[in-house]
This record gives sequence, structure tokens and C-alpha cells, in this order.
Amino acid sequence: MGKQNDSNQSISVVIPLLNEGKNLPKLYEKLKNVGALNGNHEFVFIDDGSTDDTFDILRKLHEKDPSVKVIRLRRNFGQTAALSAGFDYASGKIIVTMDGDLQNDPEDIPVLIENLNNGYDMVCGWRANRNDPLISKKIPSRMSNWLARKLTGVCLHDSGCTLKAFRSDIIKSIRLYGELHRYIPAVASWMGVSIKEVPVKHHPRAHGNSKYTASRLLRGMLDLMTVKFLISYSTRPMQLFGIPGAISGFLGILIGGYLTFTKFYYNVAIGDRPLLLLAVLLTVLGIQFISMGLLGEIIIRTYYEVLNKPIYSVREVLG
Repeated sequence: MGKQNDSNQSISVVIPLLNEGKNLPKLYEKLKNVGALNGNHEFVFIDDGSTDDTFDILRKLHEKDPSVKVIRLRRNFGQTAALSAGFDYASGKIIVTMDGDLQNDPEDIPVLIENLNNGYDMVCGWRANRNDPLISKKIPSRMSNWLARKLTGVCLHDSGCTLKAFRSDIIKSIRLYGELHRYIPAVASWMGVSIKEVPVKHHPRAHGNSKYTASRLLRGMLDLMTVKFLISYSTRPMQLFGIPGAISGFLGILIGGYLTFTKFYYNVAIGDRPLLLLAVLLTVLGIQFISMGLLGEIIIRTYYEVLNKPIYSVREVLG
């Protein structure tokens, strides 16, 4: 990786919040003490429908510190939507994300930025010594991370750690929905981004309740299937549907041909044979799969043409 002189680049720290009023003052204090920010920074807080005094505290912080930017959502849209709003309003060339519950440590931000300056496009935190309950968080997280590595091919120990640093052009080109925030590195991998993972500190939660639930884990697993599709087949759906369609159709025609041969050559009745139903079923499934692939190709091409969205990502241009 070629080292880049990004020491004077602006930095946006994006932090989604939901009922973190008790943690906010200490979090802000710790953020202001991060020396690597060098004054050229902004703190982008997203109030994701808090019902406590989170927004009142954010308003006071904004009034006394112009580097504090506050986005208040109309209701609780979820962490992915909150982060997406933060990315839209962030103006820094480097964007750092972290949780607002003080479990992520702002003192790790310089480590992320230093690695980003070494030429990486994305630096992800790894909670090597995670301070969370074993049954409700650690074990499900390990299972999810293992599955994510197998399906996406992006070898991260901790895809769910919010503490990450990105180049703004990379993260702003990614559209998020569902629970995709935890799989940003996987979604970005199709662009050919360079990713580094570094160990970071992780503290026990001091105030408030965890927003992590079993239903959220399930939604994340379902979104992981979406990520796999986006990485492998988002621009070529015919390869997803066409191959099984062709195999199914070929087998159906083959079985149908065999039955036709036995009917006319040996004069064997085939009307009551289950094999005839299988031949019809496989042929119809083959036609349906291929039709879905063709429709997918039309939809994908319409999507890219209407949005004028390229199917490639450029790192740099010389000349």
C-alpha cells in the first residue's frame, strides 16, 4: 500500500444514537480529546427517534460547539438508516463511524486513520476482547461472522463492529437498507476496495440498554443472503436463474424424449407414469427460471441506465 499524506484532510465522525442521553456528555468529552482530529473535523450525531433527553443534550452541544452537527430523524428508522443519513450529511474526506454507547473507544480513531493514510480504502475495528454477554451476543456474533466470511469471501473477524473508517467517496457510493450497515465491507468488496482490520478496545456498557435482539440477528442473516446476491449476481441475474433453469429444462426434455421414444417404439403407455409428470415439471421450471433471469436482466439494465450508474468503480485517473 502506498502511503498517502492525508493528515490535513477533514474528518467526519458519524455516530447514530438511540436513547443514549446518559452516555452523551462523556462521549463528547472523549471525542474532543482525540488528538488526531487536529481541529479539522465534525461530529455528526444522528438522533434515531430517541425518547429520552438525547436531543436536548445534542442541541446544547451544537450551540456551544460548531463542529457538532445534529440530524434528528422523525422516528426510529434503525441503525442502518441512521448511518445512511449521517453519510449523506457528512462533509469530511474521511468518515469514521462508531456507536454512541461508549463501548467503542474514541481513542482508537487515530489507529483507524493512520491505517487509512497508509493507502487503505476502509479500516474496520475488531473487538478482539469483547465485553458482552457470551450467550446472547458473543456466540450469535461468532456464528454470524463465520457465515459472513463463507458467503462473501471478505475475511473479517468482526463484521458487526461499528467502529470503522472509510474514504468518503467509497462510503457515499453505497446505498444502504435493511441491516446492511454491518456488511458494508462485503457490499463494497465488488468495487475492489482495499480493507484492513485492526484490533480495537471494547468496554462494557455503562448506561442504557442494548439495542441488539434475536430478531435483529435474524434480519441480519437474511440481509447476508442479499449481500451474497449483490456481490455475485447483481449485474448478471441470468447466471443465477439461467443455469438451474437450463439444467432443469434439459433434464425435462431428456426425460420427455425418453418417454416419447418408449411410447412410439415399444408402444408403452406413459399417461399414468409419474416420470411424465416429472418431465413436465422440470420443463416448466426451466422455462420459469430462464424467464426470471431475462426479466432480471431487463430490470438491472433499466436500473443502471435510468440512474446513469456505472457498473465499475475507478480508484484514480492519471492524465
